[in-house]
Amino acid sequence: MPKFLLKRWHGQHIVWMFVLLIALTAIIYMFKWWLGLTAFLLCGVMAYFTLQAETAFRRELNTYVGTITHRVKKAGNEVMSGLPIGIILYNEEKRIEWHNPFVAKMLGQDSVIGESLFDYFPDLKNKKDKAETLELKVGQFIYQVWSKPEERLLYLREITEHALLAKKYEDSKTAIGIVMMDNLEEATQGLDDQARSLMLAKVTGEITEWAQKNQLYLRRTSSDRFLILMDQKALRQLEQTRFELLDDVRDLTIENKLPLTLSIGIASGAEQLTELGQMAQMGLDMSLGRGGDQVTVKVGQRLSFYGGRTNAVEKRTRVRARVISHALRDLMKDSDKVVIMGHRFADMDSIGAAIGVLKAVQVVGKEGYIVLEGVNPAIQKVMETISADERLHRWFITPEQGMQITTQRTLAVVVDTHKASMVAEPKLLQLTHRVVVVDHHRRSEEFIHDATLVYMEPYASSTCELVTELLQYINEKLSMEVLEATMLLAGIVVDTKSFSLRTGARTFEAASYLRRNGADSALIQKLMKEDLDSYIERSEIIKHTETIYEHVALAVAEPSRKYSQLMIAQVADTLLNMTNIMASFVIAERPDGLIGISARSLGQMNVQVVMERLGGGGHLTNAATQTDCTLEEATNRLKQVLADMQEEEGLFE
Repeated sequence: MPKFLLKRWHGQHIVWMFVLLIALTAIIYMFKWWLGLTAFLLCGVMAYFTLQAETAFRRELNTYVGTITHRVKKAGNEVMSGLPIGIILYNEEKRIEWHNPFVAKMLGQDSVIGESLFDYFPDLKNKKDKAETLELKVGQFIYQVWSKPEERLLYLREITEHALLAKKYEDSKTAIGIVMMDNLEEATQGLDDQARSLMLAKVTGEITEWAQKNQLYLRRTSSDRFLILMDQKALRQLEQTRFELLDDVRDLTIENKLPLTLSIGIASGAEQLTELGQMAQMGLDMSLGRGGDQVTVKVGQRLSFYGGRTNAVEKRTRVRARVISHALRDLMKDSDKVVIMGHRFADMDSIGAAIGVLKAVQVVGKEGYIVLEGVNPAIQKVMETISADERLHRWFITPEQGMQITTQRTLAVVVDTHKASMVAEPKLLQLTHRVVVVDHHRRSEEFIHDATLVYMEPYASSTCELVTELLQYINEKLSMEVLEATMLLAGIVVDTKSFSLRTGARTFEAASYLRRNGADSALIQKLMKEDLDSYIERSEIIKHTETIYEHVALAVAEPSRKYSQLMIAQVADTLLNMTNIMASFVIAERPDGLIGISARSLGQMNVQVVMERLGGGGHLTNAATQTDCTLEEATNRLKQVLADMQEEEGLFE
């Protein structure tokens, strides 16, 4: 029988029973009238008492249900009033329609019904209308808020004690740092023992005073290294001061005509101390790879840089160059072949360095190839000259050809970049575990990991300078073709702006070596010549230049025009020659649709840091980036970065 029929039967079973009795009584009455009459009387008496009993039961049931309902309602009201959770209902205009007593007590008011929700919870203004959990501070207390916008409902729970405990736990996490005097030998090379000891004592005293001031544990591990231990709270304070120790030590040593600087690597956020130590050492390596005089802080996945306001100090000895050269020679001998790659959109330094490494490969007696993804305006004249020399041009191959010939025993040499995403063919690096990096750029967060050999010297003017030094130790009797020496010298000339920027003693020594090996300066001048159309095109961008912060030139090209990255860089170089200009930034749309930004400085501003904040990188005086946005957006982002840096520590030294 269906359930709804059963329910109806159980509700009317008494009625049906009496109907059945009356029917049976009627049948009896037809046969025996007196017996039927008696049965009718008995049915009436039974019906009366049954009706009385049912009425009494219904009355008692209603009374019981009413009592239970009252008790439940009373208990609910008491729970709502005494619940240690705040409940707020608000309307579409964000005005409070109802709240429980907890909210009134929390806000110190008798009632806030009718008031704006944002008057008491201003932090909710910036939140989107979606279900979420957030923390709000009201007075001295912290509350966890569950928001349900579809029901216009807020739940609030006090978590002050829990939040303070969590903050205390985060503040007490261990951080490890390594402090290093990154150019101690070069700075004190000409001093006698007494003067050297006095200088070390002054610098050590400055570091010790800084550690005591910031409540750090400091332990000297060698003549030029210190270990520091701190908690997260102390680390945040150091980041807020932007590690003023760097400036203090630099100013102290400048007074004594000694360019001694510090490099620091700090790590936090890992569970194991061994991992923290490794991260701190990696941070120090990155600080040194970026030129020194700076701090690298790694907290979990966050990587921050501070300082880096001076150029890297040139190393006076070539011991490292000799060691790297011999190691590179051994790697070449142990490989079946060598593929050489520069960065995408190759320039003169990239091509020249690749040709220099190719020469080293041939001297060792191995087969070498230069991977080039295409010819761009920056190297068009150079590649035309190389194409005329069949002996050299035949070793240039496409990325597809490079991937076909690469094996596990092939050595891949990356020049003029250390970013895997920037090489001519990133997939080629996955085909071999033998990778060598030779670069003069300051190290960035992205780096070719697991490289077998790394030779990065930010003090160098160019990668061609580094390769030239390596060639001198590959083979003492090495002789170069005129075109090979010319290409290496051209890379140095272009990157130093004809020996006017970023040049040191070793730069001129490398140039002298190349000149002795037949480098043709007249050919270099011919390669560097520009046509009249390019000059006019460059002038079109320059006329849109504005001066900001008194010494910064900012040029934004017209949105309807497109320019090559080479042209953008040339405009930045030209602006740097103007009176009172210490840094220049040029923004223009490139043929590939991206917005290119080139930055240059005379050394008083670190344009590398500016470009890194926009996703790029480079040198202290030469940097660039590319971004996928509009010209207006790129300009606004650059101006915001400059404003932030000016507020943090000033743009210029």
